[in-house]
Amino acid sequence: MSKINVWLIFSLIISLVVIFPSLTVFFSFFGSTSSYFSLLSETFLFSYISQSFLILMGVLTLTFIFGVFSAYFVSFYEFPGVNFFKWALILSFAVPAYIYAYSLTAFFENYGTLYTILKNLFGEGNYNKFIPKFDGMFGAILSMSFSLFGYVYVLTRASFFHQSNNLIEVSKNLGLSAQESFFKIILPSARPAIIAGLSLVAMECMADFGTVSFFSVQTLTTAIYNSWLAFDDLNTANQLSFFLLLIIFLIFMIENHSRGGAKYHMNSQGYKKIPKINLSRNIGYVVFIFCSLLFFISFIFPLLQMLYWTIKFPKYIQDINIIELNLNTLFLVVSASFILIILSLMTNFGNRISKSKLLEYLSFISISGYALPGVILAVAFITFFSWFSDALTSLMGFKSIKSIFIGSIFGLLVAYFIRFYSLAFNGIKSNYLKINQSIDESSYLLGYSKVKTFTKIHLPYLKNSFLLISILISLEIIKELPITLILRPFNFETFATQAYIYASQDLLEAAALPSLFLIFWAGLMIFITSKYILLEK
Repeated sequence: MSKINVWLIFSLIISLVVIFPSLTVFFSFFGSTSSYFSLLSETFLFSYISQSFLILMGVLTLTFIFGVFSAYFVSFYEFPGVNFFKWALILSFAVPAYIYAYSLTAFFENYGTLYTILKNLFGEGNYNKFIPKFDGMFGAILSMSFSLFGYVYVLTRASFFHQSNNLIEVSKNLGLSAQESFFKIILPSARPAIIAGLSLVAMECMADFGTVSFFSVQTLTTAIYNSWLAFDDLNTANQLSFFLLLIIFLIFMIENHSRGGAKYHMNSQGYKKIPKINLSRNIGYVVFIFCSLLFFISFIFPLLQMLYWTIKFPKYIQDINIIELNLNTLFLVVSASFILIILSLMTNFGNRISKSKLLEYLSFISISGYALPGVILAVAFITFFSWFSDALTSLMGFKSIKSIFIGSIFGLLVAYFIRFYSLAFNGIKSNYLKINQSIDESSYLLGYSKVKTFTKIHLPYLKNSFLLISILISLEIIKELPITLILRPFNFETFATQAYIYASQDLLEAAALPSLFLIFWAGLMIFITSKYILLEK
């Protein structure tokens, strides 16, 4: 009898767990159709889809402008503050789009922060009629754009950093100006990175719930949430999820196809580091102002707005149990990070020693789970475990197990695992690939078992990447809203859910303190990562 490959079975189970939400949504779409779904199909469904696409187009346009041009300036030019902006612009990641939305509304609303500033400067006056209002779709587009442009900035800057000076020299020899060189040489060579960044922006944009719901913009995500919460109709929620999943999959395929077999890199022998160009004083100041405004608007502005509300309304400090929010968030961050790293280590090791094509394909599918919007995952999660619990009860007479997975810490951690598995798996895999297979073979010849090879050779090499992976996972969990909001236990709040609850009740002043802590912790993690871990070599 052949020996059972435990590692293969374990890796298969993990991969299947990660992909089951997508399968649930897929099969639910072909199930029975409720009267509510039929009504939506005949009335508002097209509007939900079209508004989702309009927001997407607006966000992609702005994030392209903000991300590409800022990356270009800090990569190719010397100007005042360039070394600061290299990492400071990444801090926009610390402000989720829904918190940016709160700040935008609070600042520009009638008798809001801007009104108070104008009143203190110029005395009483009817300033509200001159203050622009950023609400509805326009407010959602701005909030998401300033929150998400960092994806394009980071990937484009990395691409620019690795571009060879040979390309620039070729453009000069052809007599191209700096502007022509940018549009004809530099920008096309960075196309894969730009498209990858825009694809991430697109997936985050289509998955957004907090921002569009705050601005009362009806999109597919809000329709999914309302179908489940307001109408208790899981079938409709899943069927709407199918449309959103198709869009996400389409974005994923476009990004994958755009890279194709084209080569946009230089070989190492032909690489020459790009010397930075010193800008003239006037142009240097213009670029400085552009980067400063981008940094201020994307990070400092929401930070100051939350600080202002917190100081102005100290009574909410007493009403909010900030210690409990910190402990709850910290518990989820530590627990989820530990589980994700341990299980990702084991699946990567299982993949390495089993060399199974089936496992390879399943792993590829499972790592795309990150593209699954949180609201879809949560609804699919509830659907599957409701069905599974009912099946166990009817077939075997088991007691309902819904409470184990739905409305529990355990269920929340399982959902986090599914959502962020790709971050941990890919992070470990990228380092695992650097360990040559010949090292494993040498270890076996010396009498080491597979497990001993893992603990004595693989683990010491991989442990250096754990901190970065933990920070990335922690950052995502701190900002995560729909999964936590839907699946959390009763009265278990995090910074994100507490801020959302207050904001949904039009208590933006109360939402300021948990939002401030969220920005602080997320900003600290980004600062550590960008300043001390991801240093340019």
